[in-house]
Amino acid sequence: MTGSSRSSEGLDPRRKRLLFRCWHRGTREMDLLLGGFADANIATLGESELAELEQLIELPDPDLYAAFSETASLPPELEQGIFLRIKVFGTSGSAA
Repeated sequence: MTGSSRSSEGLDPRRKRLLFRCWHRGTREMDLLLGGFADANIATLGESELAELEQLIELPDPDLYAAFSETASLPPELEQGIFLRIKVFGTSGSAA
């Protein structure tokens, strides 16, 4: 069980792949944060946001977790856009 509350039905292959990868990170904390964000937003993300998310999920979980918990930084080009949306989502628990 992934924890996902959203079906991938009706999503294009790129979005299905991203939804799956967001829920299957390797650490439960990242699954919950990225998977929850993907559940809430994957259908409405624009092409550039999808590309940003693809870049972000290529990073190792420890690096992402450290960036989200503000104990480390990501490269400046990754610490904006979708990263900030996910960070707000993580603190508010709602789609941003």
